Amino acid sequence: MSDPITQAIQEKIDATERISDDDALHLYNHATLAEVGRMANQLREERHGNRTYFNRNFHMEPTNVCIYTCSFCSYSRLIKNREDGWEHSHDDMMKIIESYDDTPVTEVHIVGGVLPQYDVAFYEHLFRSIKSHRPDLHIKALTPVEFHYIFKKAKISYADGMSRMKAAGLDSIPGGGAEIFHPDVREKIAADKCTGDQWLELHRIWHQLGMRSNATMLYGHIEDFTHRVDHLAKLRSLQDETGGFQTFIPLKFRNQGNQMSHIAESTVVEDLRNYAISRIYLDNFAHIKAYWPMIGRTTAQLSLAFGVDDLDGTIDDTTKIYSMAGAEEQNPALSTKDLVGLIQAVGRTAIERDTLYGVVKDFTDHVFEGEDEIRGYLDLPVLN
Repeated sequence: MSDPITQAIQEKIDATERISDDDALHLYNHATLAEVGRMANQLREERHGNRTYFNRNFHMEPTNVCIYTCSFCSYSRLIKNREDGWEHSHDDMMKIIESYDDTPVTEVHIVGGVLPQYDVAFYEHLFRSIKSHRPDLHIKALTPVEFHYIFKKAKISYADGMSRMKAAGLDSIPGGGAEIFHPDVREKIAADKCTGDQWLELHRIWHQLGMRSNATMLYGHIEDFTHRVDHLAKLRSLQDETGGFQTFIPLKFRNQGNQMSHIAESTVVEDLRNYAISRIYLDNFAHIKAYWPMIGRTTAQLSLAFGVDDLDGTIDDTTKIYSMAGAEEQNPALSTKDLVGLIQAVGRTAIERDTLYGVVKDFTDHVFEGEDEIRGYLDLPVLN
């Protein structure tokens, strides 16, 4: 170990003791990549062994037109400048759902821009229609940014609104919209959206209803390490309270086509360090996920030695959120055969999961044979 404090942190990990905020800051500022990687991989393998998870779903985006103007966003289009935007109707979205009727997907992920017509009644109708058409399809949809807007517009409380979403068929919620919780940063990059406290409160209420969700952090822009640790601390505290989070997904800021394009992106070394420290600090989160289309296939493989145990999935180019910002994969799609090979190439075991991390298929001894079998797992879009 390079210094006594890093050694003391390693001893805490060996004794299954929780590290402090000061410990996390020390790891960001002083520990080597090898040191944080060793700690994170130790924790990953104690919890999951060599297992690496992925699932099969598709991403459906109602619109990329938005009333908000987040400086980091390359995806949304303002209402007054919507020439290259889209605004799907209920029927449009049901046609997308129906297009996957013969595909063995397990989840639909719905998130997009914020517009007045996409209100509480719209989503209640959509969720009920999806469940009526395909009852077994898990609906993971909307972020607190969207919930905050539609509940405020409907003049209903968060508690009433989330109860209505659950009754309509919503099964879980993704981790988007978290960005950075600290107001010093949030007010500069996403001032008109819900606050960090409101994001946390909406997840708290959802968890209190007995439901599950994910969490994210947008890193590598104007925040510093204290802001990252503050963000992680708030997530860890809420998880201590509710136990409702399933996975944490660090999201790398990409700088193309947005108001922050002058800011250099984080290096691969910093990406891996951030994954590792997230795994070390978030001791009450079962899973750490890397989104391979954002960071590229090689970095995603490397992340599996830095605390990550979930690579997301096969994608099929059903989302433009990250490709429009300059992500590594501009047309992200992998067959299941290729994704399993990606995982196995670095000595890990590929496990297909459902949304709630139930095992669907263990690929340890699986042999892909014949075009029909491969096609059954081919290009099935996934975004979590």
